[in-house]
Amino acid sequence: MKMSSSVVAYSVRNFPPFMHRSLPLFCLHRRLGRRPLPSPCTVLFKTSSSSCTLPNPFYFTGNFLFRRMERFWAGRSVNKNKGMVEHLQRYGIIQSKKVAEVMETVDRALFVPDGSQAYEDSPMPIGFNATISAPHMHATCLQLLEKNLQPGMHALDVGSGTGYLTACFALMVGPQGRAIGVEHIPELVAMSVKNVEKSAAAPLLKDGSLALLVADGREGWPEFAPYDAIHVGAAAPEIPKPLIEQLKPGGRLVIPVGNIFQELKVVDKNEDGSVTVRTETSVRYVPLTSREAQLRGY
Repeated sequence: MKMSSSVVAYSVRNFPPFMHRSLPLFCLHRRLGRRPLPSPCTVLFKTSSSSCTLPNPFYFTGNFLFRRMERFWAGRSVNKNKGMVEHLQRYGIIQSKKVAEVMETVDRALFVPDGSQAYEDSPMPIGFNATISAPHMHATCLQLLEKNLQPGMHALDVGSGTGYLTACFALMVGPQGRAIGVEHIPELVAMSVKNVEKSAAAPLLKDGSLALLVADGREGWPEFAPYDAIHVGAAAPEIPKPLIEQLKPGGRLVIPVGNIFQELKVVDKNEDGSVTVRTETSVRYVPLTSREAQLRGY
């Protein structure tokens, strides 16, 4: 198993100074009444006592697990998109000039609900039991897919939500390429179109090289296949076969896989059509499911 070496949001491998690295994992298990331990990134520790609170783990979409138990930054400490990108560079999440440029160009504030702390390193609910992932998770996926997001290439974003990552893809592949976002909640697709229209990716939406569509992302979008890059923004119980079929030889798919315990999988299709799968890191995402199940709360 290959693990990312970046320092990221929360986990239990290393503890912050105020805890003196002394709280063992079994204590969390005891506090949870021996129920299955949720992802460590869902645990909010209070520095004034030894108690802890557990919010809905699904609202922590995209946080890495098993890393340092600290945030990169609090929401109010960064109030500019550029500052958010600089923080991601400082912590080693953004490692390339191209990813930094595209994340500076696409203002995250245009893709989160009004009143949200747009530049906080945290996922946020966007309605319909969906979330927008934390900035460090978007940056990680862009880094993993960068070589497959060159000008003229085709990219598919499954579970496109508010449209943020699809907009990033579109700017990277440019007007000669194709960036497709698929989302099975029509209201979110309508929202994402409005968001993109206010962003730097608006011209690409207008000329058709960027499209946001209502569809079951588990089936992909065959019309513009094969894809050089496919990103999935929700955790599948297993890798959907249609997505592998729609991946171009030489292409890459990044997808979280699992239920309670999830791993970010990197799937590379070789020139002979065979695939290689590796694990990048442990994560926590909302489940990739049907529209009906999502609206019921999974």
